[in-house]
Amino acid sequence: MSGPILVLGLGVTGRAVLDALSTRGVETFGVDDRPGSEARTCAERLSVELVESPVTEDWWALLERAGEVVVSPGVPDGHPVFAAAAAAGVQVLDESDLATRWDTRPRCAVTGTNGKTTVVTLVTDMLQRSGLLAVPAGNTDTPLVAAIDDVDADVFVVEASSFRLGHAADFSASPAVWLNFAPDHLDVHADLAAYEEAKARIWEGVASPGDAVANLADRVVAARAPSGATGFGTPDAACHVQAGVLTLEGSPVVEVEEMGRSMPHDLENAQAACIVAVRAGANLEACAVSLRNFSGLEHRMSFVAEVDGVRYVDDSKATTPHATLTAMSALPGAVIIVGGRNKGLDLERLADGRPRAVVAIGEAAESMAAAFEGACPVVIASSMEEAVRSARDSAAGTGTVLLSPGCSSFDWYGSYAERGRDFQRIVRAFVGDGGA
Repeated sequence: MSGPILVLGLGVTGRAVLDALSTRGVETFGVDDRPGSEARTCAERLSVELVESPVTEDWWALLERAGEVVVSPGVPDGHPVFAAAAAAGVQVLDESDLATRWDTRPRCAVTGTNGKTTVVTLVTDMLQRSGLLAVPAGNTDTPLVAAIDDVDADVFVVEASSFRLGHAADFSASPAVWLNFAPDHLDVHADLAAYEEAKARIWEGVASPGDAVANLADRVVAARAPSGATGFGTPDAACHVQAGVLTLEGSPVVEVEEMGRSMPHDLENAQAACIVAVRAGANLEACAVSLRNFSGLEHRMSFVAEVDGVRYVDDSKATTPHATLTAMSALPGAVIIVGGRNKGLDLERLADGRPRAVVAIGEAAESMAAAFEGACPVVIASSMEEAVRSARDSAAGTGTVLLSPGCSSFDWYGSYAERGRDFQRIVRAFVGDGGA
């Protein structure tokens, strides 16, 4: 490497990378297409040059200055940095490449269209209950380059998004699991094939074939699984559910009826977590305790309240049609609130979920209404409050109102969590006014 490291995108990850490089005395400079106050404050605090909003022609000169470039998650495949880096012969890195360069402690990894955070949470808990200091990192609030500052950590549990995998020069984690695959992030990846290729990189750095963990019930994942992979999700897989018992390689782990979460997707997540955790050093007893105590994560099929005979469930984390279909299959006949900002995904299959009624919101409201046309009653709401009240009226005193948008939140809200909290606020107001 010659020249400073260019860091593109000064969000949470980019700022952590700048901090890590500066702490280690590595020369660096930042580039951001739309820098906010936090990006500018970070660059000023570290006395690092910040190049703001370069045009395409500027990138050739920027890459001529750089020895390497670290690309933050979410930078689209069509960004001019990639062509400029290729022309200049400059290596493109993900933050995980820097972490590998600086730290040799064990790490395991989780990817998938849905369920990543849940499985990372379970694996971390299973390892901690087994006496290991496990630290979650990656596509979380703590990038890996920041997590490795914890000198006491024994193992890192990495949530690996397609953005991170696709940009890594040499992704390395073992064991590593691919949970499932469905169209997502087509507003960032060049096409569906590029998204699939990024996901498949999860297994590039496994220590042995058995450390590649695959959902054999998922057609795409099963087709990409290497020979000798450890499977879950099918009756003959290494980890499966048989006669009401979750079993790993012939050893019973926990009875399904004892688990805190046991919907079909919960069972797949539990199987994946058990395999990864045990291969990373957990024991079966710890796995069982974790699964008994796990009640789910906020905004992921989270029960909010029951008011006047109607149950309200917050699944705001469902930002893809695949996730919404999964939610509808777990709660058949629900009145569902869908919409937001579509990520370039096909919405037509959503009608296969056969909801009782649909309330469409956000930028994608018209497209959502078209997707469900003829399948069930559909109304369009102009606010979350209007949507929840309309859904309550459609439920007519029975069943479930489910917020499972199938889209990102970035039209009306700053995050899926903010969207979920607004839904919960409105529902809880019903409790206060007696549901009127």
